[in-house]
Parts: sequence; structure tokens; C-alpha cells
Amino acid sequence: MEKVYTINNLECAHCGSKIEELIGGMQGIESAVLNFPLKKLTVNGEIDEDTLECMNDLARAVEAGVEIVPFIELAVAEAKSETDCTDCKDGEDDEKEEMKKELISVGAGILLLALAVILKKFTPVSIVLYAVSYLTLGFKVLKNTVANLRHGNLFDENFLMTVATIGAFILGEYSEAVGVMLFFKIGELFEDYAVSKSRKAITAVAGLKVNEADVLVNGEFVRTPSESIKAGDIIRVKNGERIAVDGIIESGTSKIDTSAVNGEPVPLTVKTGDSVMSGCINLADTFTLRAVSSASDSMISKIAKAVEDASASKPKADRFITRFAKVYTPFVIVCAVLTAIVPSLITGNWGKWIYSALTFLVISCPCALVLSVPLAYFSGIGAGSKLGILFKGGSSIEAIGKVKSVAFDKTGTLTDGTFTVTDIKSYGKLSPEQLMAICGSCEQSSSHPVAESIVRYCKDSGIKIQSAENASEIAGQGISTVMNGKKVLCGNERLMKSDGIEVAESESLSGSIVYVAVDGRIEGRIVVSDTVKQTSAKAVSYLRKMGIYTAMLTGDKTENAETVGRQLGIDYVKGGLLPDGKLSEIKKIKEVSGEVMFIGDGINDGPVLAGADAGGAMHSGADLALQTADVIFMNTEPETVVKAKKISDTTMKIAYQNIVFALAVKALVLIMGLSGHPNMWLAVFADSGTAMICILNSVRILNTKKFSLGK
Repeated sequence: MEKVYTINNLECAHCGSKIEELIGGMQGIESAVLNFPLKKLTVNGEIDEDTLECMNDLARAVEAGVEIVPFIELAVAEAKSETDCTDCKDGEDDEKEEMKKELISVGAGILLLALAVILKKFTPVSIVLYAVSYLTLGFKVLKNTVANLRHGNLFDENFLMTVATIGAFILGEYSEAVGVMLFFKIGELFEDYAVSKSRKAITAVAGLKVNEADVLVNGEFVRTPSESIKAGDIIRVKNGERIAVDGIIESGTSKIDTSAVNGEPVPLTVKTGDSVMSGCINLADTFTLRAVSSASDSMISKIAKAVEDASASKPKADRFITRFAKVYTPFVIVCAVLTAIVPSLITGNWGKWIYSALTFLVISCPCALVLSVPLAYFSGIGAGSKLGILFKGGSSIEAIGKVKSVAFDKTGTLTDGTFTVTDIKSYGKLSPEQLMAICGSCEQSSSHPVAESIVRYCKDSGIKIQSAENASEIAGQGISTVMNGKKVLCGNERLMKSDGIEVAESESLSGSIVYVAVDGRIEGRIVVSDTVKQTSAKAVSYLRKMGIYTAMLTGDKTENAETVGRQLGIDYVKGGLLPDGKLSEIKKIKEVSGEVMFIGDGINDGPVLAGADAGGAMHSGADLALQTADVIFMNTEPETVVKAKKISDTTMKIAYQNIVFALAVKALVLIMGLSGHPNMWLAVFADSGTAMICILNSVRILNTKKFSLGK
């Protein structure tokens, strides 16, 4: 059983990792995953009525005031606040009010500290000002320390800061004591700002859901909750409204803003018969659409769930930091105790070495690392969602960041996948129209772009197609079915040969050839051609400039593949491949050029996407491809693949920058303290200063302009 909870009043990322570990170790609990930025806890296992109470007891033993409650989806919460709540505004207003109070206390603390420094020669007055400034800045820290001590929780960041600063006061280092608390407070404000900014980037997707829509009921449009909409319902979308569910336009023409879903800034013109996605905004005339799914199964719901699930996934770097934090704090505290006692016994200078030990306590909390590293991956996921790139977790970003080669499928990936029938040839007594009628009847059971183009051609040409019996799709080959008691095959040359049928002629044609055979006799062939996407050449060029080896692996015939490959400048092209052949080629490419990312969208691409080091799927692809891919591209232009690679590279780079920088600074302060040159101001920088720098470094990923490919 899986249950999701919201964890309120959790302020310490390091404490969050402790809570996650404790709950994960409860009897009957298989796993617990805490998403700190979203304050979301996902628990798997045997969960009963007492489980929630036990989880709260464990959480409060780590950080006082923490409350774990059943999770309410953001969109539902917003709807409830609009309809049920009359005397509350929103959690966002409370957050702003809390931030305002914190800023006022920081401002007052800085003013009092400045006065204390100015009046330093008047010692009694300055000491009082230092004390008032300290209490103004550190009241919340002191309060949390007392509450935690009641629960027997020592050595959290509040306790360590309290001991360090009170110790500094006792030693007469008043400015250092207040300075530590000031920078700790500023660091917390930066953390709150950064987490809030990243959270908004993620939860903005949930805000795209529509609570109500106009649904046709008994000949009239009635305002209906979106959750009640089912496939087949007729929905009216007015100017300025957001589309509630995925559907096909029944009547009307308009322009829709798709930027929130796929990152495409140019409005899309739509007309009767066109498919539209939920989450897009109608910019012009009113139109009606027929829902093809319920609201819970709509694309925007899937996007929201994918992004939320992704933000809880932990990459290797994050897991390393979690393990490191368990060792780091106890190690530094032991160093602090030994530094306070051993050198003091030898030299007799207790004041100096106790001061040095206090500097160790200031830097003993690993929050800079525990928060900034996952925040980098969190920001990467948020940046991707803005551009229509759905990473399925930090581990997906990590996998894509390591790839050295990218292999593309051709149809629907590098090409539009909107095929057009360009040539029809009958080998026997059937007319071209009869040949198309048989082929269209056979292909209507397939979702392959080539099959859809043939069916569309028949409908547009007024050619009647009939139902086929026992239709079965053979991956990478075609369709086998029965019509009027006769066995019909529609597919490529491999399908014909597998049934012992020799093709009538060998032609060098540009496009996909679909042969038609009836009862073992070949009757003709149809040529279907595809067009290359606008940004395919640009994407391949950028990847090669980035040092990425490019390849194209396709089930289309070799001649077609090589033609497209030359046009785009791809390094390696292989056509005529079945799924196992693609997988074999992936292994060869990996041996030559390193980790491989495969980009595809077909039902036969599922095994290859799963077998590659990283997989990417276009959102218009088959469900199997979407399920097995590490990243889904809502914008199906190949240049989005380059953006995903750039986001992944930047995210990993920043995560490792944070790790190296924070550890280097903390190590430097430890060495200085052990060598007898302690400095609490430098210790403050090593803790709160590095936290602020690392956090700001992480959130700069949210600036998506840097991932633009230009012209």
C-alpha cells in the first residue's frame, strides 16, 4: 500500500533526511521518500490507523513542531479554498506574512548590532545591545532548542548554534555570537526563498488543471466539475479559458497557447478534427471538443504527476550526501570536544581552544549540502517542465548528463511522422482504388503513422474501407488480418518474405513501401513519404558541437534512412532494424562512444528505451515508450533533446560545484581551527555563507534562457 502525506513545519533539510530514515525503518514500512522542497512524504508498506501517529512521534523527536498529515493535491486544495473557505486567503499569503516578520526581526537585529559596535567603548550599554540583538535574531532558534531538548534531540542545527553562540558570549566574543546568529538567520531566509521559488516552478504545472468546464448535457452546456468529465463528452471552450481535458475539436477554429504545456511560445492554429491537449489556453473564438479521456487521465494530469514523482527521485549524488551527512556531523562534534580538551590540557590556554571548538560547532551542520544538492536537481526538473521537458527524476537527469552519444529513431522523431501517400501501383487485376481499400481496411487497426496516413488518404479520397477480422500487428513489419475469408498482409518486404511471398520488383524509392498481399499473392504496393522536422538538422548540429556522437536507428529501409542521415549530417545510420536489432546497435554504439541515449516514440521502441543508458520519448508516442523513457518531450521538435542535455549537464555541474565548494570551505576552517588559528566569522561563512552561495548557485538553473539554442 502506498500513502502520501504532507509534512508541515519542517525547516531543516538535514532533519528531514533523519525523519525519512526513521520512518523508513518502522516495522511494516517498506520505504519512505521525503520530497523536502514539496514537503511531501511517500510511504509504502503495511499502514494502519496507528501508523500516522507513530510517524508524527518519530518526526517530532527529530524536530519539534513537525506535523505529518494526509496529502491533499494542490489543485483540490485550491478548489476547496475557493468554495469552502470564507475567512482564509491562501497558504501563499501566510508564507509572505511569515517572511515579512522574519525580515523585520533581521532588520531590527542588524540595527541593534550596529549600535552595539558603535557604542563599544561604553561596555555595559554595548553588552546589553548585543544581548537584545542576539535575542531578537535568535529567539526562534532558542525556542526550537528548548523544544528539541524536551524530546531528547541533541545535535540538530538549532542546538549546535545555541551552544556555539552562548559559548562565544561567555568567552566575551559578543560580536561573533550575534554575527553567527545573524548569518544563520539570513541563510534560513535564502533557503526559504530558494525552496519557494523552485516549488512554484514545480507546482505551477498543477495549477494548469481546470476545476470546471462547460459540458453538453441534454442539449445545453452546463458548468460541471472537471473530475466528472468522461471520454465522449462534448466540452465548450470560450475565449481565455484553459482546456480541461484532452480532446478532438468538434466544431470551430481558433488559436491556442500551448506554452505552459510544451514550452512553445508561438500560438497554434487549430480547426475541426485537430487534437488539443488539456492545459492549453484558447486565445480566440469559442470552439467545442469531444473529450478523448477523463480529466484524471488527461495529459496535464499525467504531467503534474510525472513532475511531482520526479522531484522525489534521488540521484547518486543526493544519496551520497545523505550518507555523508550521517558521518560528518558526529565527526566534527568529536573534533570539537577533543580540540577543547586535549590542547587545553597541554597548553593551559582553555579560552583559545574552547573558542576553536565552538567554531567547529558552527560548521558541524551539513545543511548547505543536504539542501543545495537536491535543490539543484529539483531546479533542473523545474526548468525542464517550463520548456516542455519532463524528467522522471534526478536519476534521469544524472543519466542524461553522462551520455556521450544520442541515437534517434526516424519516424515521428527526426521526421514529422505525418506521412502522405505519394505513389500507388497495382501488380495484378486490382485497380489502385481497390488496392487502397484493402490496405486501408487492414491498416485501420494500427496506430503506426504510416498506417494512419493510408487510412486518412482513403477517407479524404472517398474510398470505403471495411472491418477486418483477427487483425494483429507484427512489430517492425506490418499487419496480418482476414477480410472476406481471405488472408491479407499489409507491410514491408520482411513481412512478405516471412510468409513466403516474393515481392514483384525491387525498386529504389524514397519513402516507406507498403506491400499488399491477398491469400499469398502480391497485389501491389503503396509508397508513403515523410518529411524531416524543421529543427532536426539544427539539433544534430548542436549535439555534434557538444561532442556528442549521433546515430539514427530505424526500421525503415536502409535507402530511406541513409537519405535522411545525409540530409541531417548524422554520424552513423542503420536502417531495416527490428527492436532486437536496435538494441544490438545500441550496445555497439556504447562500446565505441560511451553511454547512449535513445530517442523514439513507437510501440517497438519500448525495449530499446529501457535498454539504453537513458531513454527519451516524444509525448505523441505509444504508451509503452512513454512508460519506459527517462524523459518525455512535450515539444516534439528534436531541438528539445539538446535542451534536455544542456539542462542535465548544467544541473550535474552545479550539484558537484556545490559539493566541492562546501566541503573545501568547511575543511579549510577545520584545518585552521586544529592548527590553532580559529576564526568564528570564517566559521559563519563556512556554514551559512556557503549555504547561501550553494543555494543561489542551484536556483540559477531555473533561468531557462540559458538553454536557448538561438537561431
